[in-house]
Amino acid sequence: MPRARHDAPDVTDADLAALREQLGRPARGVVGVAARCVCGRPLVVRTAPRLDDGTPFPTTYYLTCPPAVGAVSTLEAGGLMKELTARVQSEPELGAAYRAAHEAYLADRAALGDVPEIAGVSAGGMPTRVKCLHVVVGHALAAGPGVNPVGDEVLLMLRDVWRPDRCTC
Repeated sequence: MPRARHDAPDVTDADLAALREQLGRPARGVVGVAARCVCGRPLVVRTAPRLDDGTPFPTTYYLTCPPAVGAVSTLEAGGLMKELTARVQSEPELGAAYRAAHEAYLADRAALGDVPEIAGVSAGGMPTRVKCLHVVVGHALAAGPGVNPVGDEVLLMLRDVWRPDRCTC
């Protein structure tokens, strides 16, 4: 089963400072940077399945780069999730690939620890609907092409306004 790359070093103090700037608050539960901008700043963080205060946190991959977040938010505001959900439910090949993305997401999170309260729950609506484009894009960026087909499609839709191979920090 394809999984996200985890060969990057642990999150650094510089990464945490950049994340604070990007998010406008301290980042919670960060265990690594899962994808970086071409300039080196965090693009997607990998988070623990349980936050320091004990809260279960199913969102393993969290999109942090403000221009990327803004571009994805524009697509969300246009209602793209409804269209993608219909496709996931009506196109057997896409549905199967999206279920596989869900399983890959769960495997990546399980590598960070077991949290019974969120067992079997990935994020973003996987495996049967598309609820949050930020999650599926974050997963696609962290895992690379071919793991999350919905995230891959959304990245293609964004190419005219935001791309991971061009710095917009």
